[in-house]
Formats: sequence, structure tokens, C-alpha cells
Amino acid sequence: VCGQIIPWNFPLLMAAWKLAPALACGNTCVLKPAETTSLTALHLAEIFQEIELPPGVVNIITGAGETGGALVEHPDVKKVAFTGSTEVGKHLARSVAGTGKKLSLELGGKSPNIIFADAAIDQAIEGIVSSIWFNQGHVCCAGSRLFVQESIVDEVVDKLAHRMRSLRLGDPLDKNTDVGAINSSTQLKTIERYIDAGGDEGAVLHEVNEQPLPGKGYWCRPCFFTGVQPSHVIAREEIFGPVLAVMTFRTPEEAVARANNTPYGLAAGVWTNTGSKIFEIARKLDAGVVWCNTYNKFDASSPFGGFKESGFGREGGLQGLRAYVKF
Repeated sequence: VCGQIIPWNFPLLMAAWKLAPALACGNTCVLKPAETTSLTALHLAEIFQEIELPPGVVNIITGAGETGGALVEHPDVKKVAFTGSTEVGKHLARSVAGTGKKLSLELGGKSPNIIFADAAIDQAIEGIVSSIWFNQGHVCCAGSRLFVQESIVDEVVDKLAHRMRSLRLGDPLDKNTDVGAINSSTQLKTIERYIDAGGDEGAVLHEVNEQPLPGKGYWCRPCFFTGVQPSHVIAREEIFGPVLAVMTFRTPEEAVARANNTPYGLAAGVWTNTGSKIFEIARKLDAGVVWCNTYNKFDASSPFGGFKESGFGREGGLQGLRAYVKF
């Protein structure tokens, strides 16, 4: 029996990502969605009934943290898979220690996006947009730290501001929408607290105020900060919102050192037209996934997961199956 706990940012995708390898390896599953996105998982249960999946193969329970805790601690659960915050991941690791249960954790991130002076700037700008403003920044591998080589920082900031003005806020079910609503009032308050902290610490906020916000829902305009220092809270902590911290570097060595200066290690992006530089930098980055001249592109045959406080274990590919079989 596999206990699987998924977050609220991609509930259906995460459910499929968790269930598919477990079922393929012959296990049964108990899935617990986040308390704010339970209906998606319950609809998935209806689909399982429609295709006549045998009763008991996939079981879905709803509830808050205590429900997840009961699932993890149940003696019949032999494998626990969790995607969510680093804080909860640490708690789960302590809970299963010494029990013999298998555990995989896909946790938070503060992923760096590194742009060198020889990069295709317009292509890199689109990569930045995809890395931080896709899904309102509710992405664990979001490229929330942007490192730009000093000689091109003004050009990158100008083009990024111009591109940001073209983003459309609105109904996430509308195909013309670029940035949808924030998940909850609680998450919106968290994002606003970080935005206030960025200004209080001396960083410069860039946002577009011309477009009116929809009247219904929780909304945060996409934005980015310049003048950010590595010690600033917006450069150190995961915000999980459409907020980007822009910093600079001079040499490749400084770029790597600054990118790795974080307790996280989930993903990273490298932008340069020099092939040898791509591989040199990628090898030195402490990240489970490194995208080169692109971002947020996934392949089901490739493993995904992090290092350090971004967790351990992998999802996808053969590596994602290993946690669901006995050796």
C-alpha cells in the first residue's frame, strides 16, 4: 500500500505522476489531495469508477494535515510519496524514520535562471516568463532567482518589463489568459508579505498597474525586483507566487557560486550560445534538473527531483519506478 500526498498547485498532474508508477508496479494507493483542491481528486475517483478500476486499487481521502499524518503513520502503508513544502517534508522524514517505510520527497525550490551575455536574449526572456509567471508562480521548480551578466542587465530588465506588460490576467479556464488567480487568500497574503519585505529591504519593485484586476478571486500582478542582494528574504525563501528576484554576476564562477548559495536544489536554467559553457555550468550546479536554453520542459522518460532541502527520490522514468518495487 502506497500513501501519496499531493499539493494544490497541479492537483491532477500530481495525482497522475504519483499514481501511474505505483499502479504500474502492482501496488495499491491511498491518495490525499491538498485540502483546498480536493474536488479534482474526487473527480478523478469518478473516472476510475467509469473505467471499472477494481475497488480498493486507488483510494482517495480528503482532509488537512492531520489526515495526511494518519496516512503516513498507518502500519499498512509501506511507501510514502510526498510533494509539498520543505517544512512538512522534514516532519514526514522524522515520522517514518526507523519504520522501514520507503519515502520520497519532492519539496520546495528557489531555482536559479542564469543568463550570459552571449545568450539569445529574446529567447531567454520567453524562458523567464515561462519559469516564473507560468501558473501564477505556483510551481515548485519556478525560476524565481534570475542571474544576469552585468553587461546585459539593462537590456534584459527593459525587455522583461516590456514583456510583462503584455501578460493578461483573468479566468484561468480562458485560453487567452496568461496569469490566473492565486490559490487562496492565505497564499495571497503570504505573497504580499514577501513583496512588502522586498521593498523594505531596498529592492526596486517593477509591476504593471494599468490592467484592472478581476473583481472575483485572489489576484497578484506578476512582478519582479531589481537591486536584490543575496541576503534579501526574497532571494532566500520560496515565495510560491509570480515574484522574481533579479541579481547580477560578472564571471561564470560567480554565477555558479551565487546560484548554489541556497539550501534548495530542485532545478536551474542556463542561457548561452556557447555549447561548452552550457555543459561546464550545468555540471557545477546543485540541481536535480538543469534546463539549457529552455525552461519548464518535461519528458516523461526523464527523472525529476531535487537535492538538499528540495528532497530526495525521483519521479518519472525508470528512476521513478524504483521506489515502488522491492529489491
